[in-house]
Amino acid sequence: MGSNQTWISEVILLGFQVDPELEVFLFGFFLLFYSLTLLGNGVILGLICLDSRLHTPMYFFLSHLAIIDISYASSTVPKMLANLIMQKKTISFAPCILQTFLYLAFAVAECMSLVVMAYDRYVAICHPLRYSVIMSWGVCTVLAATCWIFSFLLALVHISLILRLPFCGPQKINHFFCQIISVFKLACADIKLNQIVLFVGSVLVLVGPLGLVLLSYARILAAILRIQSGEGRGRAFSTCSSHLCVVGLFFGSAIVMYLAPKSSHSQEQRKILSLFYSLFNPMLNPLIYSLRNAEVKGALRRFLEKRSL
Repeated sequence: MGSNQTWISEVILLGFQVDPELEVFLFGFFLLFYSLTLLGNGVILGLICLDSRLHTPMYFFLSHLAIIDISYASSTVPKMLANLIMQKKTISFAPCILQTFLYLAFAVAECMSLVVMAYDRYVAICHPLRYSVIMSWGVCTVLAATCWIFSFLLALVHISLILRLPFCGPQKINHFFCQIISVFKLACADIKLNQIVLFVGSVLVLVGPLGLVLLSYARILAAILRIQSGEGRGRAFSTCSSHLCVVGLFFGSAIVMYLAPKSSHSQEQRKILSLFYSLFNPMLNPLIYSLRNAEVKGALRRFLEKRSL
């Protein structure tokens, strides 16, 4: 490093770079969405804990997804909201790196959880007689723990590679949070290794899992079409379609963000994509599951009836 290079202690998050009046509107708009994210996922989590009929592997994994969505949104949105109403839009370097680590870990955890949920539906529909044996509580616990451990280890790999770099500026991040690609731009050294590891990791946790999910649902679709009962077929379609909606929303936006050529999207478009999978998607997940899942709606109805007595 040259003598004119200094280590940075804090960075400026440029955010959306709009008029102050619009910033106030965005603050209220995003605060509403964040509140709905916490409320929706909290309701799903509460219903699963309180209703014994939902104590099944499917809802066990759905409860983990709700925890991930709450954590995922909370890793970036509170700081974004604070910056929208504050003049000083800075974040210290250590919290910035911590934010990068947390959002990476929870993003990977969501990918892994969606794969496990697809496998659970595959076993339930394609091997119903062996379902309770294959998806025992021991197996479910191991699958859930594997998702969390793998996610945090992969995020730790990225952060370890980031911390080996010297950071001397520029001191500004053209984003609303410390997104990993934006953090790379703060380094004053070669980042090719970081970019390669990020690309390989993105393929590993996006393309690979998406392929497994699509393969599972191809087998599931074939099995559903063989179901003789119209009611059973409708119930299977309802459960699986809600999961596929979540899969499509999350994987679609993430793949466009991390695997599409850089030149195909402006920085503002990348901010919108990041906003979609870090705020809108966690908010939509409980809405999708509650509207398209009769068991969740039934659990909510029973809970409200008990409260009204």
